[in-house]
Amino acid sequence: MTKLKTGKYRESDSMSNLICSNYPALLVLSRFGMKLGFKDKSIGEVCSDNRVDTKTFLAIVNLLLCDDVNPNNTSHDLFIPSLILYLHNSHDYFVNYRLPDIREKLNKALTQELNDLNKAVLYYFDEYVSEVRNHMSYEEETVFPYVRSLIEGRKKTKYNIGIFSKQHNQVEAKLTEFKNIMIKYYETESTNEIDNVLFDIFNCENDLALHNAVEDKLFVPAIVELELKKSDKKS
Repeated sequence: MTKLKTGKYRESDSMSNLICSNYPALLVLSRFGMKLGFKDKSIGEVCSDNRVDTKTFLAIVNLLLCDDVNPNNTSHDLFIPSLILYLHNSHDYFVNYRLPDIREKLNKALTQELNDLNKAVLYYFDEYVSEVRNHMSYEEETVFPYVRSLIEGRKKTKYNIGIFSKQHNQVEAKLTEFKNIMIKYYETESTNEIDNVLFDIFNCENDLALHNAVEDKLFVPAIVELELKKSDKKS
């Protein structure tokens, strides 16, 4: 068994050790479009090979795996286009893969009777997915274009990242509620299918919470700093 790392990860650390000691880091790699098969290369070398900003990669890894972040010291080191790429690919993962996969498994796991409870369970889950889609579409269609306009020096609207921050509801909250309803009120024998769905929901709930942490603790502070820089140049 690979020994867990107690401190934060650095550029010189082995990428394979990172993955073996913290397998959730696989999701970080995929969201940066990074491929496996990196042999014994360091984190910095693998990032360079994949044209991924190493400081941004490490900031996300250390936040998610080590809960190590200081926005005041980190935000100026982030390469915002890389951070947007990570968030965009995360949205794609949740909306086009993770949630549809859970929905399919849920539909198969429910008892075959087309009763009101089964209908309610699927309806509630579909409402939740719709809420997630709306939340992430807002980021894709409003927040990210705004940030790109800031970077390119062509901001023309009164929009600011504080608006996003205030409207940034924790989308995992409704999934938590759904999970609790299933556990407390769905009266059926525990089966492999139901247990598997609930296990996936627990994992997805945690993954969404971590996704929000990246936005709240890295993305928003970085954009606030960018806004201040642009404002200072104008004054």
